[in-house]
Amino acid sequence: MNQGTGGDTTPVTDEEIFTGHEGGKLGVAATRPISDPRDLSIAYTPGVAKVSRAIAENARLAERYTWADRLVAVVSDGTAVLGLGDIGASASLPVMEGKSVLFKTFGGLDSIPLVLDTTDVDEIVETLVRLRPSFGAVNLEDISAPRCFELEDKLKEALDCPVMHDDQHGTAIVALAALRGANLVLDRDITTERVVISGAGAAGVACAKILQAAGVADVTVLDSKGIIHPGRPGLNPVKEALAATTNSAGLRGGLADALRGADVFLGLSGATIDETLLREMADDSIVFALSNPDPEVHPEVAAKYASIVATGRSDFPNQINNVLAFPGVFRGALDAGARAITENMKLAAADAIVAVAQDDLGPDRIVPSPLDPRVAPEVAAAVAKAAEADGVTA
Repeated sequence: MNQGTGGDTTPVTDEEIFTGHEGGKLGVAATRPISDPRDLSIAYTPGVAKVSRAIAENARLAERYTWADRLVAVVSDGTAVLGLGDIGASASLPVMEGKSVLFKTFGGLDSIPLVLDTTDVDEIVETLVRLRPSFGAVNLEDISAPRCFELEDKLKEALDCPVMHDDQHGTAIVALAALRGANLVLDRDITTERVVISGAGAAGVACAKILQAAGVADVTVLDSKGIIHPGRPGLNPVKEALAATTNSAGLRGGLADALRGADVFLGLSGATIDETLLREMADDSIVFALSNPDPEVHPEVAAKYASIVATGRSDFPNQINNVLAFPGVFRGALDAGARAITENMKLAAADAIVAVAQDDLGPDRIVPSPLDPRVAPEVAAAVAKAAEADGVTA
């Protein structure tokens, strides 16, 4: 049984879960009523033909007279769904529908789930290129690493609209926001910290990159074989790039070697860690155990050693949840007419999340609640401003 959200810890039954998904979680609603023949003649034939002719003459009019420029395509191939792994396109659809519900609820954006029955990167790119007139942005979701990196790069090159893999960048944005919030509570400078990231998949790689962009000079990343460092056999190109820019101390070995004296542990691997390793971290350490539903170390255990503890779960304090980021990021990008989502837009999103929580920060509140209605509008405004500053707007 799962725990409820929003502070309700009443157990949720299987019957409630399946009933809540019966028939799907989405529908299409008309923005204008059709109640008489006049309405019908405007919404459809013959009136609609005038609009179609106008768009045929000036394609930019589609932005005004269709929903495409405000529609997010939520795209997955079902290869890395939650903690379930490679379960296929059809089984991933309930998750993508849920994502679309969050886009509408928190960002006010329409979106459409597209689950593709192929794992070939070029086929996915070709499919989305052909569908481009139907949407205004692409949210990639639950696509396995390292394919997800290649896919995102190729889509950003092929499409003239915002593209973001949320498992990478949504996680990274919120993790950075949480680390900034934790450091404000501890009155510490993020740039002086030594951060250890356990996990070199989609989220781990993106978190390493955004932390470096935010000024963290000492980031060490581990995969299942230990610390990533130059010259380690068997590294794929993504990990080779990480090896070249991380682990400035030249560490070798495993998690015990990495955590000795570290200020921050960021868990993104799903692996369980021995609590004794946390004893070796620096004073006033920060532990983000983000594996879901089972954190790398139980929060109550981590709290024996760390000053601030966060998880990805809603039933413990300091939930680091992507919903703090992606609705506002896409809303801001589309509001600004952005052609891409830049690194500065992601950094601006993280800063906006912290700003919402700033007046009420504490060890158990380093980010706002995912249900805080202020978050998405503030993130959207900050992202739109950054898009204009970066010159990626239309």
